[in-house]
Amino acid sequence: MNTKTQEHMQLVQSLLSQPVDMGSSILSFPNRGPWGNNKWRGNCSGHIYRVLFQSLNPASFCDPMVGSGTSIEVAQDMNIEAYGLDLHSGFNIIRDSIVNRIGKEVDLVLAHPPYFGQVLYSNSVWGNESHPDDLSRCINDEDFCQKMQVAMLNQREATKVGGYYGAIIGDWRRNGVYSSYQADIICRMPRDELAGVLIKAQHNMQSSGKSYGKMKLPFITHEYILLFKRKANSTMQLLSVIALEQAARLRGTWKSVIRNVMMSLGGQAHLSDVYKAVEANAPEKLSENSNWKAKIRQVLNSSGDYFSEQKGVWRIV
Repeated sequence: MNTKTQEHMQLVQSLLSQPVDMGSSILSFPNRGPWGNNKWRGNCSGHIYRVLFQSLNPASFCDPMVGSGTSIEVAQDMNIEAYGLDLHSGFNIIRDSIVNRIGKEVDLVLAHPPYFGQVLYSNSVWGNESHPDDLSRCINDEDFCQKMQVAMLNQREATKVGGYYGAIIGDWRRNGVYSSYQADIICRMPRDELAGVLIKAQHNMQSSGKSYGKMKLPFITHEYILLFKRKANSTMQLLSVIALEQAARLRGTWKSVIRNVMMSLGGQAHLSDVYKAVEANAPEKLSENSNWKAKIRQVLNSSGDYFSEQKGVWRIV
């Protein structure tokens, strides 16, 4: 063992001997510790992984978007069985099965994906040709979120029942539009498996040194750590649960829309006026749905929030 390795392990042991304080959902580490490569853009502080490993205590771990390998370095120093996969080394998370590649389920599968459009990795950081499945080169937000759902389900399949899977992901503002990817991921995964959301402070970002003119809103200096706890449901059962949850959200949205329309009409209106108000403010594609008027009538008749004293006229109860 050389002197550098001895010093490294002494520092690691010193860090691991410190008590873990998870009394706060906010994690902030200005330095990366003795792990990782600070030349790799978007690299996460090794202290984040250290604290998560000490808290969750996994015996086995997989990072399917390993980047420069910080998470694997930390896991190995903590004697955790670790597997690192990445697109740049031939593993494609939206085409290849994690569990098939590593040959087993593990206790924790945590990814730190590239954000769509922020740091371009293929044909940039990696120095090779642009890859169509590079998450940093998605077409738009919907494309990114759909692929992230595939990635998260892939991670779930590689997680033992009772184990944890998740993502370290942030938000992005561009052209005046704010994208909250963590909210999209939560909406696309089973609600009853969400175990926790931590906030990770961002430090030493390249964008911190840039000038953005008269910025009225604060810079984004945080990421989220989303942790889900794997239940025993199969993937097909899970998809059924997700579909039911999304259908319930859609029904809730219709109720909210009708409520706001009725409020704008003074709390009482003829059904024809409700139709006109919804149609006037709805996207063009609404006219392609022949059932939208039936949906309005269903909300008015079944929600219990409205009463009709005369035919065709409804008021808020």
